[in-house]
Amino acid sequence: MNSDSKNKLVIIGAGAAGFFCAIQAAKQNPELKIIILEKSNKVLSKVRISGGGRCNVTHHCFDSNELSKKYPRGEKFLKKAFHWFNVNDTINWFKAQNVLLKTESDGRMFPATNSSQTIIDCFLQLADQHNIEINLNQEVQNITKKDEEFTITLSNNSNITADFICVAAGGYPKLNQFSWLQQLGHNIISPVPSLFTFNLPKNAITSLMGISIPEVNIKISGTKFQNNGPLLITHWGFSGPAVLKLSAFAAINLAALNYQFNIQINWVNKNFDTVKLFFDDLRNNKPKQKIINANSFNLPSRLWQYFLDLAQIKTEIIWAELTAKQENNLINLLTNQQFIVSGKTTFKEEFVTCGGIDLNEVEVNTMQSKKINNLFFAGEVLNIDGITGGFNFQAAWTTAHIAAKTIAQKAL
Repeated sequence: MNSDSKNKLVIIGAGAAGFFCAIQAAKQNPELKIIILEKSNKVLSKVRISGGGRCNVTHHCFDSNELSKKYPRGEKFLKKAFHWFNVNDTINWFKAQNVLLKTESDGRMFPATNSSQTIIDCFLQLADQHNIEINLNQEVQNITKKDEEFTITLSNNSNITADFICVAAGGYPKLNQFSWLQQLGHNIISPVPSLFTFNLPKNAITSLMGISIPEVNIKISGTKFQNNGPLLITHWGFSGPAVLKLSAFAAINLAALNYQFNIQINWVNKNFDTVKLFFDDLRNNKPKQKIINANSFNLPSRLWQYFLDLAQIKTEIIWAELTAKQENNLINLLTNQQFIVSGKTTFKEEFVTCGGIDLNEVEVNTMQSKKINNLFFAGEVLNIDGITGGFNFQAAWTTAHIAAKTIAQKAL
């Protein structure tokens, strides 16, 4: 490493944001000497596993106001940042690198090849083309600044100097892992997990694992948090988009509750009175119909049987024989079933945390620290996190682009 190089940019972290910042800075200022430091022995690890190995690059949402609402932390910040680089810019950037993206029915966007390797190869080729130096197994221990020069101390006790630093180290699960950034005087919002599933130990509903319900309403009791969407029953509890999104928006509250809380599920998205009127109509017009055959809410048959069992309604019972108590029990189960959640499970391998660098200490139009000149941030190290669906990568591309553009111009 040549410490005498002028206008040297050191990027900490060889993930999505780190690579994107390096490539964008190199494209805009070929005179920059760019070095990426990565503490592990792998690059682009999250890119590789995201979207089941397909890499969910972004989301088909071109309205920046709507897009920013997908971020439980960072909404207002990103609303401004998307002015500089949005979903359309992401699509066009990859298209310019001959990487075409396709949109799936739920709005998620993937490379047309259906392989994350396409994105990895694109970044590695561009890094090579622009002579970007990548150093693995280089963990940063400390950063100091004297006059206009940074000194970065690594875990092997060697030092590297830099004129500009972009921290793109990703999220950390524990506050003490941010200590090298706290030493610079930055406030860290304490990290807690986001995007997780709900555990229901020994609950009978887990015997229905594998069943998916297209649209439920799920609320966290005693809070303002609720969400509509698909729910998946698993062998440990509940998952699916409705649960994951809810976990993201309620992440801080649920951490404070030590992941012991109650939820209410409306399985049919109708209120008690509406369902009662519907059942009364069946009782009057089809009195001899077996209730087991009256699954008019398109619920999976095993789930309908589960509700009848809980309401103590036998298989052979017809509408004319249904007691008021049984009917009320069934309606309560369908519209307001209560569950005790005890613990969480990380969603696949895509570990996401909320927390990180306080956004009040970062200039949104440059991604530069408001405390230290020529120190920049990009990606999940910031207190930004999105729900599942490509939103975290979009935040990475946007913040990295802004940082790179600023650095490239300052280094001219």
